Amino acid sequence: MKQRLKRLLPNADYVRGNRWLHWLGPTLFRPQLWHITRRGVALGVALGIFFGLLVPVAQIPLSAAAAVLLRANLPSAIASTLVTNPITFAPIYYGAYHIGTALIGNGSPPPDFEAAQTQEQDSGEAGSWIVRITALGKPLLLGLLIVACSAGVLTYLLIMGVWRLKITLAWRRRRRQRRREPAKEQA
Repeated sequence: MKQRLKRLLPNADYVRGNRWLHWLGPTLFRPQLWHITRRGVALGVALGIFFGLLVPVAQIPLSAAAAVLLRANLPSAIASTLVTNPITFAPIYYGAYHIGTALIGNGSPPPDFEAAQTQEQDSGEAGSWIVRITALGKPLLLGLLIVACSAGVLTYLLIMGVWRLKITLAWRRRRRQRRREPAKEQA
């Protein structure tokens, strides 16, 4: 599993050679940010998913900064922000809005949303979509916060659990092999 991850993720030498990232110097090239460990990868993926779901722009720099501060695996934090993309963006935000409205108790769209929609139809302006999105406000923000936090925590726990299970199974397999080897030698 580690070898597969190492092949997929960029290494520190590749990033060190990048002229756009070279100015970050020693901060970005700490060894613990690039090692593949259970805690580092789990925390990196959790941070990436958290920022990928919560923040619509600048997800990668925010997750990278958090990974550096918390000493998580940097490549996994950056790669996991791609959980939101043009295909998944709309369903995630739609679901988050409905979670927020269920908790706030406002099941209908806010009046500003309907006013912006009629204004767009009357004036024919395409720029009023920003007004419609901001009118969704509190329910969307609350829903995104809940989805991002829960997905981040669940991802962290899932990766830690699966990684631990894989290690435990490997230990058991090696222990069984060691028990069989002396029996073969005695025969």
